[in-house]
Amino acid sequence: MTLRRPFLILGLFALIAVGGYGGYRTFGPAAGEPEYKFAKVERGPITATIAATGTLNPVVSVQVSSQISGQIREILVDFNSVVKAGQLIAQIAPETYEHKVRQAEADLEAARATVAVQQAEIYRAQVNLADAERDFARKKTLVEKNFISPAELDKVKTTLDATRAQLRVVEAQARNSDALVKQRAAQLGQAKVDLGRTELRAPVDGIVIKRSVEPGQTVAASLQAPEMFIIARNLSDMQVETAIDEADVGRLQVGQEAAFTVDAFPGKRFKGEVKQVRKSATVVSNVVSYTVVISAANPDLILLPGMTANVRITTAQKDSVLKVANAALRFRPASAGDEKSALAGRQPGAGGGKGRGAAGTGKLWVIGSDGKPSPVEVKTGLNDGNQTELPDTDLAEGREVIVGTVATADKAKPAAGPRPF
Repeated sequence: MTLRRPFLILGLFALIAVGGYGGYRTFGPAAGEPEYKFAKVERGPITATIAATGTLNPVVSVQVSSQISGQIREILVDFNSVVKAGQLIAQIAPETYEHKVRQAEADLEAARATVAVQQAEIYRAQVNLADAERDFARKKTLVEKNFISPAELDKVKTTLDATRAQLRVVEAQARNSDALVKQRAAQLGQAKVDLGRTELRAPVDGIVIKRSVEPGQTVAASLQAPEMFIIARNLSDMQVETAIDEADVGRLQVGQEAAFTVDAFPGKRFKGEVKQVRKSATVVSNVVSYTVVISAANPDLILLPGMTANVRITTAQKDSVLKVANAALRFRPASAGDEKSALAGRQPGAGGGKGRGAAGTGKLWVIGSDGKPSPVEVKTGLNDGNQTELPDTDLAEGREVIVGTVATADKAKPAAGPRPF
């Protein structure tokens, strides 16, 4: 009996301790004092990223159009057809342009015949000029011997001048005929070019990803050439064109790593890198964004043009830093201001720097020696959306900071007990 008493006393104290702990967990601290939720300052890696959506497109896609009007007689390729540069892919009815070529050839022959006529006229004018010069020389000799009057010489001189002028006129007409021959030759060349354009050929090696016409359809080329095909040069090398908000574009640099997923393959992650940050802005509903081009290797040809890509670009990364949950930087105790400001402090983005990956300052709250929340000013660094880096702080790893308060409903909830029979 004597040996049992110490054990009974120890059991009684243990029962009282367990009951007190259960009462504290059930009813919380003293009335009027809030109960806080805590998180620890941790050490580990952190990565700042930018998330966006974009569209997959070929790096090079060529639009094949018709420069002439006419009816499509034949189409030799279809969607997904692999083509080579120079390969015939469609043909427009050529009869109209063949007749234009024949007409241009006839016009050229007529112009050349005119040149031949002008050459004969030049020869005739030269003969007439030589005859006039001989007549003038004879008449001049006769006038010197007083066999004829000077009036006869003047008449011959006038005929000589007229013959010379006629020769110049005929030579000018011959030069005009030569120019007309060149003009007709150019028209013939243009007609042959138009005839050649009735055959549409692939401008590059690639694959047909779009066909907009059917045999028998009439295309009309006016101020804008009608689109007939789109050929992607190489589908094994694609790119994602995504719109990045102006607030994040300053953190982007060419060469940064990126990863993306597509809805067609939700379990597969594709890698790439930033290739270009275009300086042309796009404004939609007063929101300014910039187009960023990300490379997308596609060796298996499973990525298709037009797919929506969910992109995440890595802008900064550190392997071992002190970090804290963002909720701790957003927390403000009610004693620090009115309830409205306390709620505003809990909104996402409040405190913790100017944005993901941006450096700034913030405020954390810890339990002081008096048992009340005490503020600690800290510098903030990288932000991955869930946690924020603390690059220069006196807080040690493992230190608990306040992230929120326990709701009244949670505090009033009774402790779990044995189920009744």
